Amino acid sequence: MQIDPALVSHLRSSLNEDEAIAMLRRFVGTPSVTGAEARFAQLLADELRSLGADQVTLVDFAPGRPNVRGLFCGQQSGAGPCLLIIGHTDTVRVRGWSEHWAGTERENPFSASIVDGAVWGRGAGDLKAGIATTLAAARLLTAAGLTPPADLLFGFVGDEESGEPGTGISAGIKSLIEEIDAGKVPKPDFAVYVEPTRLNIYAAQMGFVICEITVIGRSAYFGVPELGLDALAAAHAVLSAVWAHSTVLESRTPHNLVGRAFVLATGLESGGYIAVPGESRISLILKLLPGESLDEAVQDLEAAVRKAPIAEGIVISFAYPAGRDHRFGGTPTEVSPDLGPVRLLERAVQSVRADRGRIEGAPYWSEAPFLINRLGVPAVYWAPGDIRNCHTLEERVLVKDYLDGIISFAAFIAAFDGSEAINVAPTSSLARRN
Repeated sequence: MQIDPALVSHLRSSLNEDEAIAMLRRFVGTPSVTGAEARFAQLLADELRSLGADQVTLVDFAPGRPNVRGLFCGQQSGAGPCLLIIGHTDTVRVRGWSEHWAGTERENPFSASIVDGAVWGRGAGDLKAGIATTLAAARLLTAAGLTPPADLLFGFVGDEESGEPGTGISAGIKSLIEEIDAGKVPKPDFAVYVEPTRLNIYAAQMGFVICEITVIGRSAYFGVPELGLDALAAAHAVLSAVWAHSTVLESRTPHNLVGRAFVLATGLESGGYIAVPGESRISLILKLLPGESLDEAVQDLEAAVRKAPIAEGIVISFAYPAGRDHRFGGTPTEVSPDLGPVRLLERAVQSVRADRGRIEGAPYWSEAPFLINRLGVPAVYWAPGDIRNCHTLEERVLVKDYLDGIISFAAFIAAFDGSEAINVAPTSSLARRN
């Protein structure tokens, strides 16, 4: 299906830009660091009700930490396709922001200041601009006198971000998936997860494994090192084996959207006070490509490490502290760029911004695998915002991208009627060994 230029023109003339910008600033101005999402979830519930959504519900996935969802009925009201619009309500912490911007209009990380054509603040890009874009698009359709053909299921979940103690395990989306499995929520036919993509369409994403390797030796006074087992020397051998293993992974055929697999050493703790180090800890992260198995990746990593030339008596153990949709980490996923809804979203974006709407791969991991692998629902990432400035003291989203995103998404949901084939065709479950 093509996007009618007259539709885009009508949507553009119907958009109240001041109202849309005020919505985004209101969202950024409501703090929701992981673990404290409740106030923002309530704001979203109120916003959904004001837009005329039905079945607006707050459901705790943990005590005092709710998901929020709401349903806009389309022209066929339950008999047609269902589009899930999903994003996470939590943001990363703001430590250092006020000090960095002291004495400027950006000093408050939740002031949502507009500077140099962008809205600044924690969560602006990741991903409150995405949530605001989709809600403003629904409001825009109403203002334009249009009813979407499909039902629109909004599901906003907490606990996506990591970094705060005891949180960041995707508890929010796990709860939503359980509700869909139980029939409490309609099963969608397609999903758009509003992670920042600069208005491009991420049809594939990397997977990851975070590994903590502990090397245990035996400490000894520096004057008699022969009485010890040097854990730091053993860690050196382990790291050499890890880097050699990464070279093997990098030599494999890259994925056309996600690039190459590798292992990155992210930390080393070791040492003793004028003594042979008795313990070392190594932190690693593995990048996996769509089609690669986390179980096989872990097996290969551990095998490579155990081949390292280390002294007899050294003990090595492995831990995987960041399980998401898999006990070892996050699964890589991919849906075909030729799926009807993907191409429709591409055309909708390019009807507004010819320089955007490109099919790309996500340089991050987020929660689409829960939808693709657990539910068989094809999902892509799409929203304004640039992941390169998210989680930093420079987080912001361009006002132009945000407003163009609203018109683009409104055009997409105005045309999403199920007439184009929807077939998940994931490749993430296939072994990809080169």
